[in-house]
Amino acid sequence: MAWKDMLQHRLRRAFEPLIRRGFHFYWRFARGATLGAFGMVIDGQGRVLLVKHSYVAGWHLPGGGVETGETLRTALARELGEEGNIQLTAEPVLHGVFHNHRVSKRDHVALFIVRDFVQPSAPVPDREIIDHGFFAVDALPDDTGRATRARIAEVFDGVKLSEVW
Repeated sequence: MAWKDMLQHRLRRAFEPLIRRGFHFYWRFARGATLGAFGMVIDGQGRVLLVKHSYVAGWHLPGGGVETGETLRTALARELGEEGNIQLTAEPVLHGVFHNHRVSKRDHVALFIVRDFVQPSAPVPDREIIDHGFFAVDALPDDTGRATRARIAEVFDGVKLSEVW
């Protein structure tokens, strides 16, 4: 990564809490509640797709906000395409809907399990997603997010499903 890109990346991370609060302040008036669609994409070797954002630390499951007029399924397909170049080839399975109180008292996340997909080519890092990869569940990166680890434990280890992201 060039020094200019590294500087921009560090500035984004430094201002990320302020930016996030700003967006949620706006959404408080623009939307009654926020909803996200995320996917746990599992390949044929049992590895999970994780992405690294430019604006928040750590590795996370791919996904994002459901836009006005979108269904959860449409938002999931869009987000997986944008963040992982993943194209669904069968219907994803809803794992659960979670309250994401760490972001906002009004934020909820729907997580889908995706086993049937194609990835025509590896995604190209951009301003939002700076890295991606499929990881074995017993070899996750050290900085994998808490909620991501919790969802993986629910799916792979049979840990009781939580209502909280």
